[in-house]
Amino acid sequence: MNSTGNAYGLWSLVIINSLVFIIFAFSFTKPKTPRDWRSFSAFSAFIVALFAEMYGFPLTIYLLSGWLQSRYPGLDPFSHDAGHLLEALFGWRSHPHFGPFHLLSNILIFGGFILLANSWKVLYKVQQTHTLAVAGPYARIRHPQYAGFVLIMLGFLLQWPTVLTVPMFPVLVVMYVRLARIEEREVSAEFGDAYMRYAADTPAFFPRYGSATSQK
Repeated sequence: MNSTGNAYGLWSLVIINSLVFIIFAFSFTKPKTPRDWRSFSAFSAFIVALFAEMYGFPLTIYLLSGWLQSRYPGLDPFSHDAGHLLEALFGWRSHPHFGPFHLLSNILIFGGFILLANSWKVLYKVQQTHTLAVAGPYARIRHPQYAGFVLIMLGFLLQWPTVLTVPMFPVLVVMYVRLARIEEREVSAEFGDAYMRYAADTPAFFPRYGSATSQK
């Protein structure tokens, strides 16, 4: 892989891409409580850290540059392609955007966005009618919105792992699980037995393949 010219120092792209994803996340989470804001702030920090290394300053590549040059003599560690570390470490010799990790990354990211969009459609309708969300993705899992965020973050990690975002990922996952549990208690208090029956038949995050939950 060769140098692609001015691969970094593109701080305008850092700002633009970070704002796009942060605003998108805000539109779905709408944080209200201090706990909500902490979770949202952590996700925002993940996005900023990701794009700061992707287009701004490659901290991870800088720290690993000596090892990368000794292990992969033909690799220009400060080219943009080298930021796709998994493709380089596993010896994918073609263009990294067509490597297996990058392709899987795209599937996870787009899949996460699709899951978020479909979840939001259901949430918007039930908010208008004050009913329980059981249709669409909610027929398969109880928290598709959080599952969507995790898929997006995991996709970005496969595409561009960094020394900051890798340890941030499990922290964010724990935050979303805890937030989901809090929401479950609130919804259970509001809908009572109807939610308990739904929760008993519908997994929280990992769908059971087969017939979707049907609510009477």
